[in-house]
Amino acid sequence: MAGAFEAVAKPIFHDGVPETFNCAKDRLKEDWDQLQFTLDKVVSSIPQLSSACIKDVVTGTEAFSPDRHWILGEAPELKNYFLAAGFCGAGTAASGGIGKKIAELVLGDDTNSFSGKVDVKRFVDLHNNIKYLRDRVKEVVGFDYGAEGASPDRQYESARGLRVSPLHTRAVKLDAAFGETVGYERVMYFHSNSPDITHDESLNRSKTTYGQPKYFDIVKAEYKACREAVALIDMSSFSKVEIRSDNTEELVDFLQYVCANDVDKPAGTVIHTGMLNHNGTYENDCSLFRESENRYLSVSLPQQQTQTLWWLNKQLPQGSSIQISDITSMYTVINVIGPKARELIGELTDVSLKIADFPQMSGKPLYVANAGGVIAMRLTHSHEDGFLLYILSEYSLHVYDTLMEVGRDYGVRNAGYFALRSLRTEWFFAYWGTDLTSQVTPLECGRDQRCKLSSGMDFIGRDALMRQRQEGIKKKFVMLTLDDHDIATDNFPWQGEPILRNGKYVGNVTSSSYGYTLERQVCLGYITNCESADGTVTMSYITDKTANYQVAIGNKLFSATMHAYPPKIVTPDYGFYHPSKKMGT
Repeated sequence: MAGAFEAVAKPIFHDGVPETFNCAKDRLKEDWDQLQFTLDKVVSSIPQLSSACIKDVVTGTEAFSPDRHWILGEAPELKNYFLAAGFCGAGTAASGGIGKKIAELVLGDDTNSFSGKVDVKRFVDLHNNIKYLRDRVKEVVGFDYGAEGASPDRQYESARGLRVSPLHTRAVKLDAAFGETVGYERVMYFHSNSPDITHDESLNRSKTTYGQPKYFDIVKAEYKACREAVALIDMSSFSKVEIRSDNTEELVDFLQYVCANDVDKPAGTVIHTGMLNHNGTYENDCSLFRESENRYLSVSLPQQQTQTLWWLNKQLPQGSSIQISDITSMYTVINVIGPKARELIGELTDVSLKIADFPQMSGKPLYVANAGGVIAMRLTHSHEDGFLLYILSEYSLHVYDTLMEVGRDYGVRNAGYFALRSLRTEWFFAYWGTDLTSQVTPLECGRDQRCKLSSGMDFIGRDALMRQRQEGIKKKFVMLTLDDHDIATDNFPWQGEPILRNGKYVGNVTSSSYGYTLERQVCLGYITNCESADGTVTMSYITDKTANYQVAIGNKLFSATMHAYPPKIVTPDYGFYHPSKKMGT
């Protein structure tokens, strides 16, 4: 008996599954052209079978999602409609646990959220398109079971180019390497920043490797521009949701209840906040900008677009006057990042950008390069100084071109998300979807300072956090730098690597990147306490100088230094440097 998953699969049932079809019993008609791939592989592995007769062919069905992960949870479009699909045969093994979780959701337990990787609300409307699904599923099977699919940078090649920024054409001309997130094409790095690299518009490699990526020096150049000069990063893919009401009191009361942080701040303030469920774990992590007394803008990662809308609408009181609108496509967002960002933008606007007039975590409307309606926020998601420019899409090309032209005098470069990842990892910034998930609380990831626990104000998840604070946490978000890793010869950490403490497994790496300033591999992740009876993780346990930490990459252990706080990094004097005193801030 022999069988295989094909490199290029054959999609079926484009018009829906026939009502009479039973996937457990019914077979599909043999397709010998499709079967040839499997036969060739079988004969290649066992040459003696080349003269054997085929006695029977069983052609069955499997269910795959467009990103190869399961589909679980409540449908965002239809209340009390729950899904459990896309298991590709693994549903048999997982049925007990999945059945229990779905049953709890059906009974109204919103504390049983699924991880974002399998939550149905990671998708957007384009994922309902039959043609998209037909094109993508052909590739998903080979992606899931082939060696290339295990490559850390592997990207799908089918059904691409669906969602693009207005700046996409500029990026293409600059030989950008794109990655896809929720169907959105995002620049990971620019080949034009290193002309010695052979052009490859995707991130896929001809050979799978877990070592130093081919773009290592390109990202280094982009990173350096962010820290020493100025760089532009297109962040238009972030989801943007407007929340407003003519009744200011009703609006503020609603958001104070939904958000963990205190959001009743003056207009022009940006607030980092989580939105928690009753278990105290994250449903969303966002930047909330108060545009005016009765209008807020919520900004979160692309994969939170559907989730944010669903969660906010779910919490709305009956008869509320609050309006919640998805305005993701309204704005192009350019992250102007670096010590010379203020000077560059200062040449294009009449508004003072001095730190006293335009402090960190604030925003205001500007005219930039004569374009009106630009919302500027002084934050960059990286600790570096700079501004996020929210530009009405019809002005975006003009503003971008002007920034690039004027920016020549400041050494401006285009940069991608890999440079941003390196910056935020060095500064111990947690990232949604990897470090922050629906299985994590603010106390565990070091964001308790973003919760109004001492204010006496109620919010979703407060009771759970108060209990956790009293009982102690069972896992903690930490930062590790590898001491004996050779970037030229050793495999890189990518995600999921085991963390050991005194030779015992205590957790996994949730995200990582090379720190170009620290000149070390930087790993972020959660650790547990396997030594105490109650499993409580304390600061003394984490920072115990006698503890020996290691990270396992492949079959090799690397010595690691534990950091309770972000390590000291030589930073340009922006006039506002405030080193964090909290873990994972």
